[in-house]
Amino acid sequence: MIDPRLLRDDPDRVRAAQAKRGLSADVVDRALAADSARRQAIADFESKRAEQKSSGALVAKAQGEEKQALLAQVKELAAGVKAAEAARNDAEVAWDEAIKAIPNVADDAAPAGGEEDYTVIEHVGTPREFDFEPRDHVELGRMLGAIDIERGAKVSGSRFYFLTGVGAQLQLALVNMAMDQARAAGFIQAAAPSLVRPRAMEGTGFLGQAADDVYQIAGEDLYLVGTSEVAMAAYHSDEILDAASLPLRYAAFSPCFRKEAGSYGKDTKGIWRVHWFDKVEMFVYTTVEESYAEHQRLLAWEREFLDKLELAYRIIDTAAGDLGLSASRKFDCEAWIPSRQGYGELTSTSNCTDFQARRLDIRTRGEGGTTPVATLNGTLTAVTRAIVAILETHQNEDGSVTVPQALRPYLGGLEVMKPLG
Repeated sequence: MIDPRLLRDDPDRVRAAQAKRGLSADVVDRALAADSARRQAIADFESKRAEQKSSGALVAKAQGEEKQALLAQVKELAAGVKAAEAARNDAEVAWDEAIKAIPNVADDAAPAGGEEDYTVIEHVGTPREFDFEPRDHVELGRMLGAIDIERGAKVSGSRFYFLTGVGAQLQLALVNMAMDQARAAGFIQAAAPSLVRPRAMEGTGFLGQAADDVYQIAGEDLYLVGTSEVAMAAYHSDEILDAASLPLRYAAFSPCFRKEAGSYGKDTKGIWRVHWFDKVEMFVYTTVEESYAEHQRLLAWEREFLDKLELAYRIIDTAAGDLGLSASRKFDCEAWIPSRQGYGELTSTSNCTDFQARRLDIRTRGEGGTTPVATLNGTLTAVTRAIVAILETHQNEDGSVTVPQALRPYLGGLEVMKPLG
């Protein structure tokens, strides 16, 4: 959640941030009213409790009729204290709900507007031009014996698939190359759970705007994650991190699950937009002050990985209205996808400042006491989309696919993926 002091001291900045996202400022006014009501309820409770304690002390000294009168008064005060405590608790809940309804304040540098209002920061490489009619990844995957969409649908439904043969090898190769790069950069490797409790989902903001895209396990307080960011953010929940240990960098592998709500009829063909995929996610704990430089480092690591795949891509500064609840700024790396005749997101990196850490109570201790840390995340590889980009970009006229140089050691030295038969 946002810093309550920012809401109290500079509500106009929060209102401006809402406008930048294209959202109403009503949530700001509701939170201010809830904060005022909470403070009054706390004061009322403490006042009544103090009066109760004072009267209780008099009872011990009183005798006879005076004592009986005081006992009656204390009983009446106790009822008032109980009612005031209930009112305080209700006010606390209302305040918590109100402030958690406010998204992170968008960075001043983030573009205003919605999904289409991004700013292109840089183009890297040149989209490939073919001297033959290129195939899409569905046809290439079928020819290579790498992707089986029909049996995926038969077994699990639409937007599911099997990766077989060289497709399965390619998946493992991408994961291993990503993990090797992360380890070389000093990241702690992790295999994160894909099932988490509600607090992890709520703490990372995925039960807010993204709630419709989340799978919940029926009859249990467990959710399937859409990214290992969720588990890694909650990994240090309710902890005070040693300042000397920051930044703490993790590279986490996990399967990811998304309903893809709101995408009906969009990217239905192939494995671009699916309900399950594997991913290696970078996750960092650091200070708010250092988070901005760390964000640039995460982007550089993403670029390094895409360069190894020999892809043409662009980097965009995502508009405030497309940031999601927790992020203050987000950069996307979008690769050129021939069958789309356009760019598509392969990786993204977000600076969530102290928004998630406040919800999950993750702090660090400094000279002035404890303060919330900052959390950042960045995709190193989302396997299915990487496979789409590789197959379509590096295809040959006969349906074979040339393997990028950096990936070859992870495929046993394979230079070209050849069609079956």
